[in-house]
Amino acid sequence: MIFTSLSDSFFDLAVINLIESGKMNNKDFIRTESYSLRLKPSGAKKVTEEFNKWMKKKIPYQKQSVMWSYALLLKTRELAQYLVEKKKSGDFCKPVYTIERPDSDDIRQKILSISYTDWENMGFSKGTLHYMKKNAEANMAFTLNAHVKERLELWESI
Repeated sequence: MIFTSLSDSFFDLAVINLIESGKMNNKDFIRTESYSLRLKPSGAKKVTEEFNKWMKKKIPYQKQSVMWSYALLLKTRELAQYLVEKKKSGDFCKPVYTIERPDSDDIRQKILSISYTDWENMGFSKGTLHYMKKNAEANMAFTLNAHVKERLELWESI
């Protein structure tokens, strides 16, 4: 079902985000006799909190800004009306969920391609670029502050 796969995706994203950010580790999981992984109560609590954060994110839907939880409620109602034949059709493709990560491969490559002299000539700190390059080279997720994102956009226009 559409809603099951979407909520599974949110849970998967919550777990991935927790692991990448270092908020979840091996101690939050338990390995069963069949060698599958299960969440311990501490891990389940972290995933639930992260999932609730995802559900509270706002998205544009029907000319409004609504939370994902409300959009899913509206889509569930629409599906119910379709199933009992109160509606002849339904649009279950919208809203579309997109993942926006600040640490995409394009951003990483852009950061790594910036020379220190060009960065300094634009009036920015060499130390900031150093840490950005360090994060871009690492195999971990990273975030960028708003003013740093603006600088990278300036870099594109040059």
